[in-house]
Amino acid sequence: MIENHEFYLEGGEIGILLIHGLTGTPTEMRGVARGLHSQGFTVYGMQLAGHCGDVDDLIQTSWRDWYQSVIDAADKLRQKTRYLFVGGLSMGALLALKYAADFPRRVNGVLVYGATFRYDGWSIPPVSQFLAPWFLPLMDMLKIGRYRMFNEEPPYGIQNESLRHKISQSMLSGDSGAAGLPGNPWPSLSEMLQLSREVRKQLKNITSPCLILHAENDDIAHRRNGELVRDSISGPAEMVLLKNSYHMITIDNDRRELISLSIDFIERNAPSTRSVRSSMHSQEENQSINAAITQGSVANEPINSHSVGS
Repeated sequence: MIENHEFYLEGGEIGILLIHGLTGTPTEMRGVARGLHSQGFTVYGMQLAGHCGDVDDLIQTSWRDWYQSVIDAADKLRQKTRYLFVGGLSMGALLALKYAADFPRRVNGVLVYGATFRYDGWSIPPVSQFLAPWFLPLMDMLKIGRYRMFNEEPPYGIQNESLRHKISQSMLSGDSGAAGLPGNPWPSLSEMLQLSREVRKQLKNITSPCLILHAENDDIAHRRNGELVRDSISGPAEMVLLKNSYHMITIDNDRRELISLSIDFIERNAPSTRSVRSSMHSQEENQSINAAITQGSVANEPINSHSVGS
């Protein structure tokens, strides 16, 4: 049965919609959300259709269902805020990009965290990288392997060894609301590949500014995924490679840098609100970010990972 793990942190007139990845949960965005909220932003950590339940719940949904979840969540947030930024991790980044392509006038900026068009990181076997784009859609079309999964394997998108251990323990607990599913169903990965093809075609239609953050040593999605966004959109693009994380950059070693870069990007692209917090010195801002991250530490709340199926 699906459980609701969404969260809403009320703040000012800048609204930020955060989208988790395939087989993930809103928990993977909570630390980032608290860091952004500490600076006065309103943050909505939404939950995609079919997620935080069991395999049956997920495979009964398609990428169009997941995207409709994004549209509905954005509509809710727009009713309460003046500016809208959409951001996502991995597959969530693709959904954020699609929303920006479809509704350019609604979006002030896009936070692209570890965009995943292809599973081509160093931990993905070359044969899987080559076969998956045609094998999974074929199996889906023939209704073969509906309950087959690609199981999660170390390093689970995490460079931090202590955090990696916590993730493995959380995944073994079987609580999909806290840890996500232990693997990635073939039909859902096929849907994700369809979404990837759709978003690739639409990248040129994105005129909103994009902040593209990607792990330099991403184990799941090579940095060329982020470079594709940078080189294809029509709006301004900034790309930063994070040095000390793997795929799950919202919870790994570079999460503080990710939050700081995101705050700066948001402020620059919602200029009329900048004066609201202009009196806050950088040191005080960093202290509030660190306090928020500590409060939302993965050591104190459920952890989830969605490495290959993200």
